[in-house]
Amino acid sequence: MKKILLGFIVALGLSGVAHSAGVAFPLDKAPNRTNDMAALQNGAKLFVNYCLNCHSASFMRFNRLRDIGLTDKQIAENLAFTTDKIGDTMVAAINPRQAKDWFGGVPPDLTLVARSRASGAGSGPDYLFTLLRTYYRDDTKPTGWNNLVFPNIGMPNPLWELQGERAPVYDKVSSHGQEVEVFRGWDTVKPGTMSQAEYDRNVGDLVAFLQWMAEPEQNNRIRLGVWVMLFLSVFTLVAWRLNAAYWKDVK
Repeated sequence: MKKILLGFIVALGLSGVAHSAGVAFPLDKAPNRTNDMAALQNGAKLFVNYCLNCHSASFMRFNRLRDIGLTDKQIAENLAFTTDKIGDTMVAAINPRQAKDWFGGVPPDLTLVARSRASGAGSGPDYLFTLLRTYYRDDTKPTGWNNLVFPNIGMPNPLWELQGERAPVYDKVSSHGQEVEVFRGWDTVKPGTMSQAEYDRNVGDLVAFLQWMAEPEQNNRIRLGVWVMLFLSVFTLVAWRLNAAYWKDVK
């Protein structure tokens, strides 16, 4: 009985730790652009230029980008920098051992990240969209960066040249007799090459590509599902009228 009670107490403690380690910062809603070919193509360009240096997408082949409107020539000349064959998978250029030495761990594969990061706080795209827009300079960290969504993140801001450098601004408010800090907004420390609106739009395109990459057949599945539902609706009407015709003389 004592062992059972002790196990129950430990389980409660672990659940409390898991809850406290969850996402506390509210997530912004990511734009849904998985049907926008131009946005997906821009997202693919951003992914290859800013993410594929460290993160692989080992379940996605370069030639699958035909599905977002790119030709084999465009893929080979503009996106397939890590291989000469567009039939190869998207493997990062970084050496895994070097990555572990530099960042303390091998950067995770991003093929399914838009699905694996879903939680009660929001969808995977919401998480990624907010994460890439909440980096700030923090000289106390080895990388010089921190993040409001993922505190103590090991990855520096991959898009810092586009976004620039920012610092979070907090207001001190009284809550339950204690003074706490509440996030209010951002101060620009150093502007980037993009305005905030341009940066948000590009991050939305990148997240849309990550969402598409996690399930390339999603749009086809949805379209097929709509046609199936329309067929079943028509068939139900026909079956109902046939049933009435067959039984009209039966009393």
